[in-house]
Amino acid sequence: MKIGRVSHQGRVRMVVVDEASSRVAFIGGSLSNHPNPVQAVIERRITASELDALKEGEASFSEVGFLAPISVPVRNIFAVGKNYTEHAAEFDKSGFNATSSGAAAVPAFPQIFTKATTSLAGPTDDIRFDPAHTASVDYEGEIGVVIGAECRNVAPADALGKVFGFIALNDVTARDLQKNHAQWFLGKSLDTFCPLGPWISTADESPVESLEVRTWVNGELRQTGVLTDLIFDVPTLIATLSRAMTLLPGDIIATGTPVGVGIGQTPPKFLQDGDLVRVAVSGLGELNNRVRTR
Repeated sequence: MKIGRVSHQGRVRMVVVDEASSRVAFIGGSLSNHPNPVQAVIERRITASELDALKEGEASFSEVGFLAPISVPVRNIFAVGKNYTEHAAEFDKSGFNATSSGAAAVPAFPQIFTKATTSLAGPTDDIRFDPAHTASVDYEGEIGVVIGAECRNVAPADALGKVFGFIALNDVTARDLQKNHAQWFLGKSLDTFCPLGPWISTADESPVESLEVRTWVNGELRQTGVLTDLIFDVPTLIATLSRAMTLLPGDIIATGTPVGVGIGQTPPKFLQDGDLVRVAVSGLGELNNRVRTR
């Protein structure tokens, strides 16, 4: 199933998405007034058939505005740096990697960081920043993993069984802050720097091998990557994180971005006021975010 949240006639509604027909079905019952209904579905392990019983009316995509599926993340979004081989090389050559210390471009272990919960933005929200604060804002189209069950010390062979689904994500980054502070948290966590959505597709409907991410800036295709090309695959990422901490239902793991980011262009192409960034993932819909400077 595909689930999300929309704005419709002045009201925020949880929906089940029919991508093929470009329609949504509204969910009623106790979830209709829940402040974080998609999170509740994940935590309670509510099934597609149970949601079918709560449907009350439909609308077309053109009649609704998609919001970030998760109202409030349970905690910081986990993310992985340098997880496609060609991107690892372009990042190390860019001059913006202050954390490499001469290490090989391709990491030996997953490079994990987080993005603040307040960086969350919806699939059509503006990406906003102050050019006096950062002068090198970049896009990173990615595929996000949504954890479905609390888990600890998960073996790689069992890891996909802990996945609720997948979601499209843009790991927007202030490259100068990333470099100047010699860590990634600040440069990744500005408000609006994590556009997410427009829906979550469950793992049975969007298997790993089917997922491809593409990113355009002002209509120019910049990135293409498939989830099966990760250096550290989804089971490895879940196993690595769960060995260090308990993963929670609703946790989001951004799996990494493929080659083609702005710092990889010659010369670099950073985001400017008015740019439109489009991120599309097969079966997961699209993000379309306009850049605005304050």
